[in-house]
Amino acid sequence: MAKIGLDRHTLLVAAAELADESGLDSLTLAALAQKLNVRSPSLYNHVKGLPDLRAALTVYCLHLLVETTRDAVIGKSGDEAILSLCEAYLRFARSRPGLYEAFYKVNLLQHEELDQAKQELLDLFLRIMEPLGLGEQETLHAIRGLRSLLHGFATLEQHGGFQMDIPLDESFRYVLRMFVDGMNSENRR
Repeated sequence: MAKIGLDRHTLLVAAAELADESGLDSLTLAALAQKLNVRSPSLYNHVKGLPDLRAALTVYCLHLLVETTRDAVIGKSGDEAILSLCEAYLRFARSRPGLYEAFYKVNLLQHEELDQAKQELLDLFLRIMEPLGLGEQETLHAIRGLRSLLHGFATLEQHGGFQMDIPLDESFRYVLRMFVDGMNSENRR
């Protein structure tokens, strides 16, 4: 029987906190049970095991990432919306490092909830890029490039990959501006 007050959402919030504190690889069912003050077998009322927990954590991450980036673009359009989405994305990766790690470390071939969450993120990118008028295929190429830029920057930063004495936010804005300017010039062709 599930402990009163313990549900899947509570479990995911606690798992995300543990991942943020110590990294995704340190997240175990034993550590989660200890944090929640329950016995490990109690967790199986809510998850099938560690792989299921990590998959659920990835879905949870994507929902939060979509919510965060969607909030950042409300009332904005064009370049302003793109830049705001990108800055919100990086802030999310910085503030939730273990949870963000779940986004790129958990690889599921088929998972319906995960597919839906990924589609939400893609739809958000599609909506903010639509005004560029790049065409369907070019827009998808641009989104791949932009997501690569965002993920690469966030991941390199998380792993101490930027050692030069140049402010990171300055570099981030510079690279984003170049990318957005490039998309705009492609649009003018």
